[in-house]
Amino acid sequence: MKKKLILESGEVFHGEGFGTELETAGEVVFNTGMTGYQELISDPSYCGQIVCMTYPLIGNYGINRDDYESIEPAIKGLIVKEICDLPSNFRTQITLDELFKKKNLSGISGIDTRRLTRILRNSGVVKGKIVNADSDDNTVVSELKSTTFPTNQVEQVSTKTPYANPGRGFKVVLVDFGSKLGIIRELSQRSCDIIVVSQDTTAEEILLMDPDGIMLSNGPGDPEDNQQALEMIRGLLGKVPIFGICLGHQLIGLACGAKTFKLKFGHRGGNHPVLDLEKNKVAITSQNHGYAVDQESLKGTDLIETHIALNDRTNEGLKHKIHPCFSVQYHPEASPGPEDANYLFDDFIHLMEDFKNKKNQ
Repeated sequence: MKKKLILESGEVFHGEGFGTELETAGEVVFNTGMTGYQELISDPSYCGQIVCMTYPLIGNYGINRDDYESIEPAIKGLIVKEICDLPSNFRTQITLDELFKKKNLSGISGIDTRRLTRILRNSGVVKGKIVNADSDDNTVVSELKSTTFPTNQVEQVSTKTPYANPGRGFKVVLVDFGSKLGIIRELSQRSCDIIVVSQDTTAEEILLMDPDGIMLSNGPGDPEDNQQALEMIRGLLGKVPIFGICLGHQLIGLACGAKTFKLKFGHRGGNHPVLDLEKNKVAITSQNHGYAVDQESLKGTDLIETHIALNDRTNEGLKHKIHPCFSVQYHPEASPGPEDANYLFDDFIHLMEDFKNKKNQ
């Protein structure tokens, strides 16, 4: 099945299709991870995006039942140099191609992913489309230039109905902006009693649940498209401890008066070094984001910068000067990637303990 990847900037890549024969358009980004393609495909933060894997061989250990980060993938498509049709791993159940067929997803292999990545690094992320080989290039480019993608990605991937993941420890309300299952797993391992709620839940509704802490999850898209969430965060600050991850981090920044901006090509992979400014220690982290908090805009707010990315010196962590609230731009739950930052979930538990003790004094 011959296919093409066409970018709005006019570049055309010829290759072989896998998955379904459907044509698909989205924002083209790249990920530098050597492993973790199953978690990536099922990460809701990739909603609306076509992901180019920089590692050349993808699919070599197949797909298994344990490594999903959501039940239904939100990714638009996948671009690889070479796809493995005969995976070798004791956990393998189906191939990557079979998963894409089952989930009605489109992919393309056999293209020069190094060239594509250089284009994205030099020009920034662009719109692109995986199409049939006989499609007219100029027509597709014209369509891409005139296309405006939806900005309601969070609404698309957030749970519509609240649900519980019972535990006997602290009650944590997880606001689902596109949460990975890894966050629930880490909270569950610490015996938290978890209630997952929709992205449009109000502060008043959350406080009625009498939580010990609030987790603001990761999610897709531009943080400024979630104004309702900012009101919710402002209504919770100081009343209950808050921990934000990725999009949750950006939303805390916006709610406290900071600004965000779009990165040229984002941070996506499992090898990003982050410096903890308070501990003077470096962690290798898993990241997936296209926006960042503007460091200059932190001046005059009640936020303190706690972490920075060593590759480009952008902001990677915040904490509130007054209220029990902190956040990081990267993924401490990993899935995939290193677990260097897993201790942040323990910090959240300690924050809830301290807040509860002070409240009971």
